[in-house]
This record gives sequence, C-alpha cells and structure tokens, in this order.
Amino acid sequence: MGWAWSKTLEAEFAVRALKQAIESRRSEAGWMHHSDQGVQYACGKYQQVLQSKNAVVSMSRRGNCWDNALAESFFGTLKKELMEGEKYQTPQQAVSAVFEYIEVFYNRQRKHSKLGYQSPVEFEDKNQKPSLFNAPLNGGNSMLRFHQMILLRKPSFFNSLL
Repeated sequence: MGWAWSKTLEAEFAVRALKQAIESRRSEAGWMHHSDQGVQYACGKYQQVLQSKNAVVSMSRRGNCWDNALAESFFGTLKKELMEGEKYQTPQQAVSAVFEYIEVFYNRQRKHSKLGYQSPVEFEDKNQKPSLFNAPLNGGNSMLRFHQMILLRKPSFFNSLL
C-alpha cells in the first residue's frame, strides 16, 4: 500500500503514495488502478506515473460512493478500531498509529470473515493469488492484502486525529 499524510490536498502527496504502492509490488502491464474523481488523481503528473507503469485507469462515477466500497469499508473499520476516542499529540503519533494498524495488525493479525477467518497475509500466502497490481482485469480476489491499495484521505481526515 502506498499512503501519505499532508496538511493540504496536493498532487505531490498523491503521487508519493502511488509511487510507494507501485514499489511495494511487482506491477505487470494491465494492472488496474481505481480511484474517485479527485483532482489529485486526475492531474497530469499522477496520470503520467500511471501511464509509465502501464496501468489501466478506472475512476468512480460522479457521486457514486459504491464504486469505492472496499476503501470506504476499510476507512470505517480504521476509524472504529483505531481512532474512536483517540486524540494524538502530534501528526507523527497519528501517522505511526495508522502505519502500525495497517502493517502490523490489519494485514497480519486481524481475521477477516470474507477470507475464511484468516489475516490477509495468511490468505494471500496460502492461496498464492496474484496481487492487485498483477491481477488480470477479468478476475482476481478483491479482498487481498489491503497493503495493495492506495490510501489517500483529505487532510481533514488526519487533522481530525489531532
């Protein structure tokens, strides 16, 4: 997964998260990138990175929250399990908490009913499914390790943690 935190919603912040996600997996031509229609995803610099990495670009339909259901579900879980009632003293504390939640707990320890009550890492290791970046357009399991998703939220999301 690539993720970034910024006080402003700028293209550089989105590009940084995208490059981090790409570097964490081997991407083959034809991997799909899905996002909403945010300006940070539609900007030229972001689209150039996707094109240079042979991505098939998919964007949500305007006003249709169901197109991003997997990401929205994750953020709901993150808020409920990690952030509810928490106030961090510094941005670094918030970022560290989110990193630990995703990389240590969510991917490696948290059991998911849709994965047969296995963690995403256990499921992926046992099933040898292709990663999101390697999955063919006509198949693949959408509940693979959340590590493969690009997490970006408006700055207000992270600022609300402080």
